[in-house]
Amino acid sequence: MNLIVAVDENWAIGYKNELLIRIPADMKMFRQETTGKVVVLGRKTLETFPNAQPLKNRTNIILSTNKDYKVKDATVVHSIEELLEELKNYADEDIYIIGGETIYRQMLPYCNVAHITKIDRSYEADAFFPNLDADPAWEITAESDEQSYFDTTYAFVRYERR
Repeated sequence: MNLIVAVDENWAIGYKNELLIRIPADMKMFRQETTGKVVVLGRKTLETFPNAQPLKNRTNIILSTNKDYKVKDATVVHSIEELLEELKNYADEDIYIIGGETIYRQMLPYCNVAHITKIDRSYEADAFFPNLDADPAWEITAESDEQSYFDTTYAFVRYERR
């Protein structure tokens, strides 16, 4: 199972239910990685999407504890156990965890590959991703050259579970 996330230098991922920064090349990479695949996300993350609609050209699985929560064109599950059961219907390499913070933390133990956009900057934030550099279970297996977007530099980094 994969996860995909953009983090700042403090491993922050969001503030007030928004991304810290929108980098076009990061958005493009996200689309290339996840199109035609299964994306797993929480209700709050879904609500940040345009019109709170699931992502097109992907199988969207939403985790929400609200038993009455329904989303057109998406599967809604209500527990990690139910989610893991649903994910058995898909190839492990086709599954991408896409947020937010709670979903990442709950699903990290099940992931083997992490696609991290590391942004060389610090932002005000209230949502964070676990620091994989400090976790001996993970190692960097690929890293892009440094990229830039205006005055912000970043790199695409692939981590794999040892």
